[in-house]
Amino acid sequence: MDVFALYGPSGTGKSTNALELAHKYKINAIIDDGLLIYNGRKVAGTSAKYERTTVQAVKRAIFFYEDHATEIRQAIRDFNIERILLLGTSQKMVNRIANALEIAPITTYISIEDIRSSSEIKAALYTRRTSGKHVIPIPYIQVEQDFFRRLIAQGKKIFSSKKEIIGETTIVQPDFGGGRMHVTEHVLRKLVTLSCNNMPEVENITKISVTLNDLPSVSLEVYLNVKRGTSLPDMAQEIRHRVYKSYVQHLNIELHSIHIHIGKLAMAGA
Repeated sequence: MDVFALYGPSGTGKSTNALELAHKYKINAIIDDGLLIYNGRKVAGTSAKYERTTVQAVKRAIFFYEDHATEIRQAIRDFNIERILLLGTSQKMVNRIANALEIAPITTYISIEDIRSSSEIKAALYTRRTSGKHVIPIPYIQVEQDFFRRLIAQGKKIFSSKKEIIGETTIVQPDFGGGRMHVTEHVLRKLVTLSCNNMPEVENITKISVTLNDLPSVSLEVYLNVKRGTSLPDMAQEIRHRVYKSYVQHLNIELHSIHIHIGKLAMAGA
């Protein structure tokens, strides 16, 4: 059996990217948070996200319970699985899962940083901290909905490069998520205006739009009053730098793109 492992801290997007990664390496089985997923569908196991506490969730994810591990080992044999992808928060964790399931040593380790940009990872962590949303890489219809009292929603269909559906995800909010931090849209827009407060050339910033899903981006319209000969591209670059720095400093989010539209322009002495 060829055993692959994808590892990275909780909330960085492993489950979101597992189906695409498996398709890329022609892997038809995934172990994620206690589930055995085969050809994009759950075939055995119980998700750690169904547990009530963090300790119970960790035990479920590493197959601490013998009956759980036995069920998965039997299913791996029944489906004659030859290539499998293990998901975990560290190399130590995926090695422990491999040992618990008595499968061959892991031959390929892949860090989440190898397949997601720093910007995507920080955006995913922000979403986890603020909303407590988790992704399960199985169809909505297969999720045992009675376990989740707060949120359960269809995620998205995952497509191959040939536009074929290779799987679906479901979004849940487990009981063990703990507290939440909520940042309002007003605050997200305020960070943009505050970042340019001491730029005398910027008279106003309007039409601010912030998107923090997947590839976080900001768009804004600025009113400028500049001296003759001022380079507008350089001015826009300075605004981009300030907005980017503000989001990193206050939210630890690296903006993927910052779109600037100059709505009004005045020139001193004109």
